[in-house]
Amino acid sequence: MLDFLIRRSLQSIAVLFAMSLIVFAGVYVIGDPVLVMISPEATQADIAATRAALGLDQPLWIQYGRFIGGALSGDLGRSYAYSVPAIRLILERMPATMELAVVAMGIAIVIGIPLGLWAGLKPDSIAGRTIMTGSILGFSLPTFWVGLMLIMLFSVSLDWLPAAGRGATVDVFGLKLSILTLDGWKHLLLPAFNLALFKLALIIRLVRAGTREALLTDYVRFARAKGLSEVRIVGVHVLKNILIPIVTVIGLEFGSVIAFSIVTESIFAWPGMGKLIIDSIGVLDRPVIVAYLLVIVTVFIVVNLLVDIAYSVLDPRVRLADTGVDG
Repeated sequence: MLDFLIRRSLQSIAVLFAMSLIVFAGVYVIGDPVLVMISPEATQADIAATRAALGLDQPLWIQYGRFIGGALSGDLGRSYAYSVPAIRLILERMPATMELAVVAMGIAIVIGIPLGLWAGLKPDSIAGRTIMTGSILGFSLPTFWVGLMLIMLFSVSLDWLPAAGRGATVDVFGLKLSILTLDGWKHLLLPAFNLALFKLALIIRLVRAGTREALLTDYVRFARAKGLSEVRIVGVHVLKNILIPIVTVIGLEFGSVIAFSIVTESIFAWPGMGKLIIDSIGVLDRPVIVAYLLVIVTVFIVVNLLVDIAYSVLDPRVRLADTGVDG
């Protein structure tokens, strides 16, 4: 296990370095943030002075060298728009995004696994077919459209839930959390369900496929021949054996939920990292954009590592050295 962790850490460092180079080059060759920041009446001297103050008058390789030097000390640059460290802006918005992602995945898991089991155990029933039809809609409907429809129905027509914002929060060890207040949950439900819809459909289809495959195995047939109850067969022999691929997919999809929450956060004005990156792109706030992308890459790396470890823990027969994940 220690050898695996060391190798994955070295791989992670290499990935972060490669991504920093790609992201930096891609972001810094597009547009000129100085023209967005200063007044249209500014003179060429003002533009040159601003560009020099931000270090944008230096060659790209020098700017990248300074960026790497700062990154190694935890400094990813200062925001052009807010004049504060970019990493501080990201970390301030991260709790809101993580909160939204955790609740969204929780909704997908709590609803998706039972519905997938039902559809797998009774595929020809009306309920089973309805569940699968609903999962197709979950894959097909655009996230932004679903979000707007949720706002129109529950906020505008029924006036049950608020349409935007995060609501009241509670400060816990310096982190502002809305899941600890009733008003926070009211603001959280609509964006969380909107974000969870695609993952919910994915989990339903994954669990159904795994259930259908498990029911045809010899150990399930043997369990039924022994006269075990259907509840025990499903809970012990079916669900336990399809748990590994489910956990793997859920772990990987959690990273994508964090990364692709941008649309949902924009629709519901959720003050997370996604909303921040959209605003930063609008004003070409390069340090914030680069910091955000590197944080997302780091999250993906950490999630992948945890999934690999969970994979070996769930099935003791599987060893990390045997799966090829450690190179």
